[in-house]
Amino acid sequence: MSNSSFLTEFLLLTFADKRELQLLHFSLFLGVCLAALPGNVLIITAVACDHRLHTPMYFFLLNLSILDFGSISTTVPRSMASSLWNTRAISFSGCATQVFLFLFFISSEYHLLTVMAYDRYIAICRPLHYGTLMGSRTCVKMAAAAWGSGFLNAVLHTGNTFSIPLCQGNVVEQFFCEIPQLLRLSCSDSYFRKAGVTVVSFCVACGCFVFIVLSYVQIFRVVLRIPSEQGWHKAFSMCLQHLTVVSLFVITAVFAYLKPPCISSPALELVVAVLYSLVPPTVNPVIYSMRNKEIKEALMKLVQRIVFYQS
Repeated sequence: MSNSSFLTEFLLLTFADKRELQLLHFSLFLGVCLAALPGNVLIITAVACDHRLHTPMYFFLLNLSILDFGSISTTVPRSMASSLWNTRAISFSGCATQVFLFLFFISSEYHLLTVMAYDRYIAICRPLHYGTLMGSRTCVKMAAAAWGSGFLNAVLHTGNTFSIPLCQGNVVEQFFCEIPQLLRLSCSDSYFRKAGVTVVSFCVACGCFVFIVLSYVQIFRVVLRIPSEQGWHKAFSMCLQHLTVVSLFVITAVFAYLKPPCISSPALELVVAVLYSLVPPTVNPVIYSMRNKEIKEALMKLVQRIVFYQS
């Protein structure tokens, strides 16, 4: 196969060859789905149905849950189907679609986390101007910008990846179509094209990270000036969930894409891919609901409504 135009399908990595282990993989990923998908759906429904949660912070949380739902739905069901039916093949168009959707959801989530950092900055550092600066139209525009930038990033990377000639076969050493693994199938003369797109995305990602860090530097400076301990607790509780989600997202993504080649191995890359693609969407609903009184109350009301209508 001298060019990607001759490829009709790719072969994904399987977790095991034995039928028992394949069923175990299917069961484990099913457990992940049952933990992540209902959790995000509950948060989406609770925020949408409870008028008390119609605030900028929960509007962005609703968008975050939608993105988490989309990202995990892009990779896990396909991998489960591969184990259940014992097949490795994924069509060329299916692989390109998976790459685009996963990048779209992941990139949009990172940009949305940047927007949420700005929201926390305004709420704590400029509380008197919060209603003016974070109006409903502004919030919608900021969320749309996060989704739009994720879309552009996905188009750029997907188009660049699948326009490069693939000369090294069609075996993708990952359980889903991941760009670093696909680029290993490309010809050596496409190095500069790959590097150019990577540098652009890296600069944008660094810019968002610097913005988040600077926002929290300003937030902590203001919080440390608060005289009362109760004020400290309220301010930190507003930021703790977001800071935890950002840390989890950045740490797993950085380790996945910037780890030294000397420690790279197929087993490690598989573990890292599972961490950065499955852990954040699964854990985020728990992080935001566990220490959030408003979310807990909204979920309790939602459950009571469901029980009432069923009875």
